[in-house]
Amino acid sequence: MKNDKTNSEARGLGPLLKSAATAAWPICLGYLPLGLAMGVLGQKAGIAPWLVGFMSLCMFSGTQIIAVAMLGAGASLAAITATIFMLNLRYALMSSALAVHLHGARRGFLALFAAGITDETFVVNTARFQAGGWSRMQALAMSHTTFAAWIAATLAGSALGEFIPPGAFGIDYTIHAMFLCLLVLQMQNRLLAVTAVLSMVIAVLWSLLIPGNSHIIGGAVCGATLGFFIKRRRNAR
Repeated sequence: MKNDKTNSEARGLGPLLKSAATAAWPICLGYLPLGLAMGVLGQKAGIAPWLVGFMSLCMFSGTQIIAVAMLGAGASLAAITATIFMLNLRYALMSSALAVHLHGARRGFLALFAAGITDETFVVNTARFQAGGWSRMQALAMSHTTFAAWIAATLAGSALGEFIPPGAFGIDYTIHAMFLCLLVLQMQNRLLAVTAVLSMVIAVLWSLLIPGNSHIIGGAVCGATLGFFIKRRRNAR
C-alpha cells in the first residue's frame, strides 16, 4: 500500500484527477437523470431545495428517493430511519470488500472514503483494484467526483421540479431502472446468475413471511452465502 501511495503521488494531482474523472464520468451520466428525478420528487413532496441538497450531502444513496417518497406519504421519522438503515446495510458488506485494498489508511481517510461508497462506485473501484494500477487516492477522487455530480443533479432537479408535472418522463421508475441495470451488468457468468436468482427468491419468500424490510438484507446475505458454498463445491470437484 505504501508503494501504491507513492505511485499515486508520483503521477501528480493532474493525472490523478484525470484518471479519476475518466472512471467517474459513466457513473455521473447515470446519476444525472436519477438525481434530477430525486430533486423533482423532493420538490413535489414540498421539501425546500436547500434541504434536498442537505439530504444529498448526508445520504449519498438511491435510498434518498425512498426517504423522500416516505416523507411525501407522511411516514413517521422512526419508520423512515429504520427503512433507510436496513436498505443501506448493504454498504457494510461493500465496505468490508473494499477494506482489503485500504490497509494502512488513516481513520480520517477511511471515513471520507466510506462516504463515497455506492453500488456504482463499489463496482467500478472493485474492478479497477482487481485489474491493478489503481490507487486508493484515485478511488477516493473517483467516488467523490460522482458524489459532487449527485448533489448537483438533485439540486438542479429541485429547482426544475415546479416546471415538471408529477410522474412525467417515468420519473417514479428511475430507482428501479438503476438497480435492474446494475444487476444485469453483474451477470457475467452462470454462478452469478444463480446467486442473483437465489437472492431474489429468498427475498420474496422472506417478505411474505416476515413483516418489515429485513427481506432485502436477508435475501442478499443468504443468496451470497449459498453462492459461496456452490462455488466452493464446484472448485472442490
